[in-house]
Amino acid sequence: MDETVRCAVERAIGTMREHLGEQVTIDDMARSAMFSKFYFSRMFHQATGVSPGRFLAAMRLAEAKRLLLSTSITVADISNRVGYASVGTFSSRFSSRVGVSPTAYRKFGGVVPNGGAPQRTAAGGSVVRGTLTIPAGVPPMAVFVGLFPRRLTEGNPVRCAIVDAPGTFELDGVPDGFWHVVAHCVTEPAWANAPYVGYQGPVQTKAGVETPPADLKLRAKRSFDPPVLLALPALRRHPHPAKIAV
Repeated sequence: MDETVRCAVERAIGTMREHLGEQVTIDDMARSAMFSKFYFSRMFHQATGVSPGRFLAAMRLAEAKRLLLSTSITVADISNRVGYASVGTFSSRFSSRVGVSPTAYRKFGGVVPNGGAPQRTAAGGSVVRGTLTIPAGVPPMAVFVGLFPRRLTEGNPVRCAIVDAPGTFELDGVPDGFWHVVAHCVTEPAWANAPYVGYQGPVQTKAGVETPPADLKLRAKRSFDPPVLLALPALRRHPHPAKIAV
């Protein structure tokens, strides 16, 4: 990535982080990046994989996750701190993208019984396989691997598993479509950003057609990687290849 673009994206993300509780517009972000609105939106998406608006929304919910687990602030006050005028809207967005309500997320300490549960799909479908590798000198780790319609780790994945890396994974029963394969190491505390992430995609799956391997090389998380929103299940490591059946 061009260094000028990298610095511009980082400036824009810094602006988002400093003003999570305010109404930040695309124009505000573009000015902080010192680019035109149109060019800024295009290069931001190229750098992060998502639009500026979605990235900002993800940052707000990620901060809400942190506040829910690390403070005793009320849900209403947290919603206001991260830029929501309505606690109802905040709770609805949080529930749909994290997988549980703010109250339940706090109750279960961020590691919920049904977190990361895959959507139910019809029998059959395709299989997505791949190999996880990690940087030299990094010890083996537990890694969440999921299939999502976008690069953001939010909402219910189509299929998912928690596996050991380095190693292999196998996700079966995948419906036809284009999916992003997203991986991140499982961290403690639950609200902390995963220090190692991996992306591949979009990968196309089609019944009767073998899907090419979706190998993932985990790397250190960068400032412009979107936050992880999905609440994870209690840590369960699966032997290779790993599957979660529904």
